[in-house]
Amino acid sequence: MTALSDTGPRAGRAGRPAARPRGGPAPTRRPRADLRAWGAFALLAGPILVGLGVFKYVAIGWSFLLSFCDAHGTIALGHWVGLDNYRQLLGDPVLRSSLVQILLFTAFIVPVTFAVSLALALLVHRVRRGRALLRTAFLIPAAVSYVAASLLWKMCLFNGLPSGIANLIGSWFGMDAVPWLQTTSPPLYWVALITLRLWLQVGFYMVLFLAGLQAIPRDVYEAAALDGATGWRLLRRITLPMLRNTSVAVLMLQFIAAFQAFDEFYNLFNSGLSGTATAPVQTPLVHLYDTAMGAQNYGLGSAGAFVLTALIVGVTLIQGRFTGFGKGEE
Repeated sequence: MTALSDTGPRAGRAGRPAARPRGGPAPTRRPRADLRAWGAFALLAGPILVGLGVFKYVAIGWSFLLSFCDAHGTIALGHWVGLDNYRQLLGDPVLRSSLVQILLFTAFIVPVTFAVSLALALLVHRVRRGRALLRTAFLIPAAVSYVAASLLWKMCLFNGLPSGIANLIGSWFGMDAVPWLQTTSPPLYWVALITLRLWLQVGFYMVLFLAGLQAIPRDVYEAAALDGATGWRLLRRITLPMLRNTSVAVLMLQFIAAFQAFDEFYNLFNSGLSGTATAPVQTPLVHLYDTAMGAQNYGLGSAGAFVLTALIVGVTLIQGRFTGFGKGEE
């Protein structure tokens, strides 16, 4: 009996568990679920998650099924037509024309917005006093509604009347009053579109560039200054390479925003206030909105939404491939 008791761990008194040997792992306790914390989480996050699931993911899935149906005047899943909506949409000349228009708009607005926002960020970054005031002043237009800004551009700045702000400024230089938002030669409506988009978005991208500039260590600039790098050489060799990740992200956001352009095009041309029967320029979203809401062809409109989504995803992936987005620092 003595030999057997000496071979194992010595039991405690009164049936207590054996003492843990020295150097052994500490006993782990299984954490108890805090029912009150889980209840508070469900109470606060539950309505948001339910609303997000119903009004976003369920709606996306229902729209995908609807794109394969002949749905005129109803969102119920009716007659199944397969890929007929997609074939009809891809053969629509109006959609092809709108795609060309949005490609031209993107090819111009993206580099211009990129250059102007970067230039403003460099300018504000060099200011020692009042930097917060300038940053706020440029960022305020980003909080303005696109609809409100479009109507302001349409009714006040480019209304085509001699008393309009654009024609009034042009009269100071001997220009005659011109109808800015109508089909003319040259197409002057692009001036209204470009200036409106620049005013609304430049401040937001300027803040992104400014954050990237503030993340660059000053030691790098001091070392470059000791080597004699100043001005354009400093910008090309130090600033722009250090802003590579920010620049790639800004370009990607600008491409997506350009392909999703809707409010300014619709409110400048299609809202019935300009006196033009047809819009001189349309975007795919404007055409799809007219198809789904105007003609109430929800099946064709749903198919167009997924075609446009695939186009945006494809352009984003191609851009990320060429710019190395997501690869990190090399």
